[in-house]
Parts: sequence; structure tokens; C-alpha cells
Amino acid sequence: MNELNDTLLAVENLHAHYGKSHVLYGVDLQIHRNEVVSLVGRNGAGRSTTMKAIMGLVPPTSGRICLRGRDLAGSRPYTICRAGIAYVPEEREVFANLTVDENLQMGEQPPVAGAHRWTVEQMFDYFPRLKERRNTKAGSLSGGEQQMLTICRSLLGNPLVMLIDEPTEGLAPKIVVQVGECIQDMNSKGVSVILVEQKLTIALKVSTRVCVMGHGRIVFEGQPEELASNEAVVSQWLAV
Repeated sequence: MNELNDTLLAVENLHAHYGKSHVLYGVDLQIHRNEVVSLVGRNGAGRSTTMKAIMGLVPPTSGRICLRGRDLAGSRPYTICRAGIAYVPEEREVFANLTVDENLQMGEQPPVAGAHRWTVEQMFDYFPRLKERRNTKAGSLSGGEQQMLTICRSLLGNPLVMLIDEPTEGLAPKIVVQVGECIQDMNSKGVSVILVEQKLTIALKVSTRVCVMGHGRIVFEGQPEELASNEAVVSQWLAV
């Protein structure tokens, strides 16, 4: 792989603050085409803030966020979305008073050059339960159904990169399997994924590369098997 030419998203020396609190301390992260990269670490390590900074929800105080060479740092979230980055927040944030179908329609936008074009029927193939509930208001869905809906709504934006924050939190094991399979299949169709996942076993299973975050920076990067065999890193940065 020619990493220089294959880099899709490059985050360089990213710093961010919440008020006066310095949260990200020079995050460097590269996402190549057809990768699933998991950000793992303890709560407060800066994983979700990294995602929000990439998406423009937390304005970076310095650094670069380049999608196919275009620096998006400091852009508004809708500009970043239209450029080809989609975001699945941990809070799900469905439109509670709209039906499943209407929520999915809210996510649709024309694909950027090189992006796979997704359809509503493909979403229902991933999650048949959503098809059964397509006329139900999203506020009446279970937590697992809302998670399915949020992933599908973001995917219908036809992104190059998907940022997915804690997708399996609080879900039943069967739905966790479905979400994992969905992530792997969307990746096989050309969508690169940055995944924040608390469950290390899931992160290792679906990822092509794993980055460990600690104290607002990346402290380890490698293949899943490299992390699994590195007892020192697991003990220092991941063990509870």
C-alpha cells in the first residue's frame, strides 16, 4: 500500500479545548481507504472529543483535518458532512417526532466523487427490524432500534468516512453482532470508518488498525493482534 497516496483523512497536531480545559494535545491520525480504525482508551482519554473535533462540533484550537488534501479544520459541521464525512453520535439523536422513513430521508444527500451510493432498501437489508418499524415515530423505538436508525441515516449521506461513537453501548448481544457486521460490510463497499468502542473485543474484531488514546493524545498504534499481545500497553492505558 502506498500510504501517502492512499491517505483519505489526515489529522495533524490537533488540539482542542472545552472552555479553559485543554482536552486534545496534538493528536495525529491517518485514515487510509478501506480501513476501520478503532480509537480505544479509558473514559476521558479524548476519543469522543477527537471525533467531535473532526466533525466541527468542537472547534479545534490548532491543527489540520484534511480530507483528500482539503483542510476542513474550523469548518462548520454541515460543510464537513457535505465534503464526505458522516457522524454517528453516542447519544443517537434521532428526530423523535419523525417516523423511521422520515429520519432516513433527512440523512440523504448526493454522494461526493468516489463515494458509494446507498439506498434505503440496503439499510433495511442490514436491519430488517427498521423495515418493520418504518412508519413508527423514532421516539418510540428501543435503544437498539434507534442505534440502527442513526447508523443508517448517516450512511445515506453517502460518506467517504464514517465516524461512529460507541455504537454498541447498552445494546443486546444480537444487535451488537448486527452492528459489527454492518460496519464490516460498509467498509467492504469502500467506506472508511473511525470507531470509538469501549468493548476491546469488538474493536479488535472489526478493525484493521487500532489506536490507543491516553491523556488527549495517541499513545499506541498498530494492528489488532499487536495490541492484543502488548500487555504493557493494555495494562497502562486500558485496564480498569
